[in-house]
Amino acid sequence: MKSAIIGGTGCQRLVNKESVRHEISTPYGHAVVFERYEGPDTLYFLLRHGEGHRVPPHLVNYRANIAALRQLGVTQAIGIYAVGSITSVVLPRMLGVIDQFIDFTGGGREATFFTGADAGVKHVPMVSPYSKRLRTSLIMEASRMDIPLSPKGTYVCTNGPRLETPAEIAMFRRWGADYVGMTAATETILANEAGIEFAGTVYSLNWAAGLDAEGFSFIEEEIADRAIDRLQRLVESALHLGKNAVR
Repeated sequence: MKSAIIGGTGCQRLVNKESVRHEISTPYGHAVVFERYEGPDTLYFLLRHGEGHRVPPHLVNYRANIAALRQLGVTQAIGIYAVGSITSVVLPRMLGVIDQFIDFTGGGREATFFTGADAGVKHVPMVSPYSKRLRTSLIMEASRMDIPLSPKGTYVCTNGPRLETPAEIAMFRRWGADYVGMTAATETILANEAGIEFAGTVYSLNWAAGLDAEGFSFIEEEIADRAIDRLQRLVESALHLGKNAVR
């Protein structure tokens, strides 16, 4: 089975010396993917913001990234996302699994493969945008590994690159959002369209705007690194367990 991990802020550390770099040409542009073998399975790492974290969220070529994974034969993938907390579902420093999203990008980016004409038109259901099988695998592995993990949460996706205003965060909270980021909705939509079984995990860097009593601050880099390390171990384990988990 071919699996992939997609990471962003802080995830450059996922690529090590044993990773083999591939530049994949797709109808939507080029994407760089790093390959690592795990026994009989192949694991790919994709850095959504590019090498060196140089591409802002609203300019990421999400279609090329997901198309590259599809061309490589990836059948399951898990995204790792840095977020700001809106509710106590996932507190700063903590980890969670996404089960729903709200897309607030406002059409400011290419978020579908189905653009009409030769590309066709297709309306892909989003009732359950994240794989129940992979989510179950993540929750089971977190329990086994004694990693605190929120089993659900709603991610609101803004266009960026600016951060949100306190008024926007107050509105998102009323809408039912638990945390905010700038990338997950777009990747999730395209992975569903591409037929890649997909799950999303989050780690919280801070309280969103207007919710921090001290103003606005991020957790220490060392703490963020530890959160990413825990998520990497969890996600890799869940991807291997995923093929055996109950739907």
